[in-house]
Amino acid sequence: MTNVPTAPPPLEPGSRVAIVAPSRPIDDSLLERACERLDETFGLDPVVFETARKEWEWLRDNPRARAEDIMDAFEDPEIDGVIATTGGADQIRILKYLDPERLSANPTRFYGFSDNDNLRLYLWNLGIVSYGTTLHPTLTVDPEIHPFVERYLRRAFFDDSLGVVEPTPEWTDEWFDFDTEEPREWRDNPGRTWHGDERVTGALWGGSFAIVKWHLQTGRYMPAPEELDGTILALETSEDVPVPREVTYTLRAMGERGLLGRFDGLVMGRPRTYSPELEWEPPEDYGEQLREAVLSVLDEYNPDATAVFDVEFGHADPNVPLPLGAKATLDPVAEEIRLE
Repeated sequence: MTNVPTAPPPLEPGSRVAIVAPSRPIDDSLLERACERLDETFGLDPVVFETARKEWEWLRDNPRARAEDIMDAFEDPEIDGVIATTGGADQIRILKYLDPERLSANPTRFYGFSDNDNLRLYLWNLGIVSYGTTLHPTLTVDPEIHPFVERYLRRAFFDDSLGVVEPTPEWTDEWFDFDTEEPREWRDNPGRTWHGDERVTGALWGGSFAIVKWHLQTGRYMPAPEELDGTILALETSEDVPVPREVTYTLRAMGERGLLGRFDGLVMGRPRTYSPELEWEPPEDYGEQLREAVLSVLDEYNPDATAVFDVEFGHADPNVPLPLGAKATLDPVAEEIRLE
């Protein structure tokens, strides 16, 4: 791999952070709650940019303005970080309006995931590390910020790296209920599943499975194949909860294109198994079926890859702000994940 992304400078207490909506906006009440938590919990100064105040219909019709807000935030000398309000389903439409020179000349810590993985993969190509968190739901859905989330957010804001990612003792994929202040129900964490026995290190590339698939389909924002040599593929399946065979088809296509074999490792996020708009009912062993589907393709196209499943990133909670472009070390003997 020749283009190794680097992390922009960390924030400091009191740093001004831009709030932008590259995908969708959030309700004013959620925006206020998240900004209060940035201030009161982390000591950051949120600056709400224009797109974060707009209605969805306006954002839908103005992808160029969304791109301009991002570039303005990166170029603002008083802004140290940029945080997306939430995800969505169309951010790929804004990428053609981005000026890579404006972003490269002003590397800034960007925080976003889900639909924001479109922008994060774009930044990866520019050599800029970005972090997987958004205002909503990360800072809005629970009466108190989960201590696991707070711990790794602090590292993503103020440290040079996230360090060792410890397993969380509990997890949930319960949907967000904004009409109550009752905490969600949490389940015991059954742990991670490792495959392979080689310790591997490489830069993380990937993100939400749906977004990776879009980039493969359009072919407009993919790195040169050799740029993926020695990297580690990160995937999580979001609230889409795709049937396992759909994941198989995409990974098989990556294998046939000569891409899947370039990765030295794979990190899979713990899958969410519920969404109110889901059109099918996942079985209780969905996670196991997904893992078996992925391993069946790895065994054919990249049998020497080290893989770890049910890692704390993505759309199940709590999660870490996984930094795309950061150096990850997967140690299956010690069963340790380190992000630097």
